[in-house]
Amino acid sequence: MPKKTYYITTPIYYPSGNLHIGHSYTTVAADAVARYKRLTGYDVMFLTGTDEHGQKIQRKAEEKGITPKAYVDEIVAGITDLWKLMKITNDKFIRTTDEQHISTVQKIFKKLYDQGDIYKGSYEGWYCTPCESFWTKTQLVDGKCPDCGRDVEITKEESYFFRLSKYQDRLIKLIEENPDFIQPTSRQNEMLNNFLRPGLEDLCVSRTSFNWGIPVTFDDKHVVYVWVDALSNYITALGYLSENDSDYQKYWPADVHLMAKEIVRFHTIIWPAMLMALDIPLPKQIYGHGWLLLEGGKMSKSKGNVVDPKILVDKYGLDAIRYFLLREVPFGSDGIFSNEALINRINSDLANDLGNLVSRTVAMIDKYFAGTIPDAKTSGDFDDDLIKIVMETPKKVDDLIDKLQFSTALTEIWKVISRANKYIDETMPWILAKDESNAARLAQVMYNLAETLRVVSILILPFMPETPEKIWNQLGIMDKSLVEWDKAKEWGLYPSGASVKKGEIIFPRIDVKKELEEIEKMSQANASASEKAETAGKAEKAEKDLKKQAKNEPASETSDNDNETNANLITIDDFSKVDLRVAKVIEAEKVEKADKLLKMKLQVGDETRQVVSGIAKYYTPEEMVGKTLILVANLKPAKLRGIESQGMILAASNDNGLSLVTIDKDMESGARVG
Repeated sequence: MPKKTYYITTPIYYPSGNLHIGHSYTTVAADAVARYKRLTGYDVMFLTGTDEHGQKIQRKAEEKGITPKAYVDEIVAGITDLWKLMKITNDKFIRTTDEQHISTVQKIFKKLYDQGDIYKGSYEGWYCTPCESFWTKTQLVDGKCPDCGRDVEITKEESYFFRLSKYQDRLIKLIEENPDFIQPTSRQNEMLNNFLRPGLEDLCVSRTSFNWGIPVTFDDKHVVYVWVDALSNYITALGYLSENDSDYQKYWPADVHLMAKEIVRFHTIIWPAMLMALDIPLPKQIYGHGWLLLEGGKMSKSKGNVVDPKILVDKYGLDAIRYFLLREVPFGSDGIFSNEALINRINSDLANDLGNLVSRTVAMIDKYFAGTIPDAKTSGDFDDDLIKIVMETPKKVDDLIDKLQFSTALTEIWKVISRANKYIDETMPWILAKDESNAARLAQVMYNLAETLRVVSILILPFMPETPEKIWNQLGIMDKSLVEWDKAKEWGLYPSGASVKKGEIIFPRIDVKKELEEIEKMSQANASASEKAETAGKAEKAEKDLKKQAKNEPASETSDNDNETNANLITIDDFSKVDLRVAKVIEAEKVEKADKLLKMKLQVGDETRQVVSGIAKYYTPEEMVGKTLILVANLKPAKLRGIESQGMILAASNDNGLSLVTIDKDMESGARVG
């Protein structure tokens, strides 16, 4: 009988450089599901990859003076290295620059055109280049992209359009009649109420204003819209419309498309409509999880936390990082990452609970029975309660992983670990060991602990690929058939005569204060290195600019008086060290018990900054929201009334009061000033 199949995908990642731990979130979650399904007997196809076309990539490549392909090649190598580091078990890695993908996307576009679902027209409207998204004027929020809050561009060009509006009613019916199609439920309501019910417009699906994309075969001045290109990967990777479509026949439709919440719209509206037009089955579920954020805004390497996954894995171990990502935040909700939260989770769950249970169990078996538990068939107080919770947990874990509730599944496993640690305190093996008449009871207690750890080691396999093997080695479990997934549902399989072997502590405790001080030094060093590199770049640019000016303007003579005056002046190199940025106020509130201070959240390009400023006597919080200001972005963070301020806004003051330095024209946040 053929195996049941399971097809899981993550979105193909835009190669943006500078990978941080947040980039691993979706893929680690998908990997946990893929590992679980393989353990339970499924034939799994786990797909990930990279989305490499589009205007923003072409612009970034032009800024660097290289071709778009050279630009993405370098970054894709970093992504594949990260997946190896995180022990991601993807079965395929697709790049949208792969020849087969390009060919199939062209066939899909032509097929939709031939059947009348794509037609030629002219597009004039708003476009967000960072999101590669088209928007109507009514969808904009304060004239900005509703997804990322950045400026949009007015675009006018000849385009091909997909008849998205044709599928509006079918999409609404699909979602209303299939409540599990979009999860969590909050995403379902958002798609229905914000996009579908207000009405869909036909979608612009080609561009002519740049050429880094898949050419339209019958009109080569057009390239395929990047989201049509990217979404198609889920079937092109399986060989759809190719000479060998066996994988497509075997694995499609996908069981789940897993992604962060900001791209659910594309996957639940554009993608199903395309599939309806192609007359092929729809994926069974779209799951949009929440964001993993740093306190105060999106994740960034300049936030004072170490977020480089390689550094984190080197410092704390792969399983500690994977455990934190899947345990800390209920999947579907937004969560906060901080090094302090990570360290505390390692100390409490991994060192104190699991690591301590392994160390105590192995040490006692070694001490009381020379490393080998004799046969013991007694029972006593607390045994039944321990065995009951151990045997109830595998079924719970099965159900929770199937629902993608990783944090809750791990919570259930850790209840077993906590119960086993409590069992040690209840049975007090050190007291039993003092009287030889208790030898059989002591042996049974040791056996129950070893057997509990055998079950736990199986249940953590999808989440923590390295730790189970370490537990088996210390418990002397050599027969791997005893740690297959279904064997977690059977009690009493720990092998008679197995010899334990004391090993290194699986998860050593971390000195929180010392570790955070070390991280702060590391963060400052990284920030200093980045600042020096940026300053060097600015100085080099300034020097070039001055040389250009010197060729056109004669150098002026300098008098002694001028030299005296110049002593108080700064050079262009000095000025170039100050990083001034356009920032938009998105939130503002008064600081408690501080009459002069306002706390604000500022949108600065891709990131959010928290700034505290002494302007409360001159501006109310309500007045501040929506203002576009000038921020000194590279000022060292300072604390005012215990609240961190990440920069300083510019203002002018005199005896009559204070006035903020604002921008008098529409300017995107994050733009450099100077």
